[in-house]
Amino acid sequence: MRVVYRGIAVVAAVVAVAVTLTVVLLPSEPDEVVARPVTAPPAAALPSGSAPASGSAPSAASVSVSPVASLSPVPASASAAPSSTPSSTSSSVSATPTPGASLAPGYTAMEALHADPRLAPLTDDVRRMALRATGGRALKDRRTGLAAPKLPRPWKTYGPAPFTTRQVLPPQRGTKLRGMFVTCPLPIMEQESPRDTALLAARWTLNHHPEGSKISWLASQPVKNGWMLVYRVTYGRHSSRAAVVVMDGGMSKPGLAFVTVPDSQRRHWRDIGRVAAGVRVLG
Repeated sequence: MRVVYRGIAVVAAVVAVAVTLTVVLLPSEPDEVVARPVTAPPAAALPSGSAPASGSAPSAASVSVSPVASLSPVPASASAAPSSTPSSTSSSVSATPTPGASLAPGYTAMEALHADPRLAPLTDDVRRMALRATGGRALKDRRTGLAAPKLPRPWKTYGPAPFTTRQVLPPQRGTKLRGMFVTCPLPIMEQESPRDTALLAARWTLNHHPEGSKISWLASQPVKNGWMLVYRVTYGRHSSRAAVVVMDGGMSKPGLAFVTVPDSQRRHWRDIGRVAAGVRVLG
């Protein structure tokens, strides 16, 4: 048994020496993730969309400068500062007003009107129209403070809503368009100039003409307490004649008289002159 115990002791001594040599001669492999401090690279050195280097975890600073943040709107005051990360996806928003839409930020109503391709410019060479009042019966619009001429047959009064008075021509087969003459309080913002107010009112009347309609001017002139415009509305191969009269009837807002007659009822275009000459303030 002594020989056996002595042999075991010798084997144990050999193993211990071997382990010691292994520890001394072979240094341990360092743990890259734990042993090395985690530092985020400078934001300028990390282009947008690139991933952190392998073996390092992103710090709180690197998360706060995410590529998504570059898509947020930048205040105008910061627009002069150079961007550390150029973005190919950013795009500027055009401030040009869209016809028929709300005003773009920073635009006035008149700037939007002048940018609207549906309206020809109203130049000084647009002629004036001879206005001859013919008298006769009138419809009293007490909401606007105006008296509207009652047009002869086949015109007839019709349910006014959403206006305050309305007269129409009989409908025609094959088309939904027919002559219409209405009055109502001014549906747009009043401008300092009665002429500008009438221009905006004429633009508003395109809501009551076929899509794609365009305006060209036939007459423009002042009337008592307001302004009058007569114009042609073109849509495809057809057109209408129309007029607006903006007049101050002593109410909180000026009154608007608007008449339009399609070319299918062109024999009633002469009634547009009756409207332009006949609208007056209630006495």
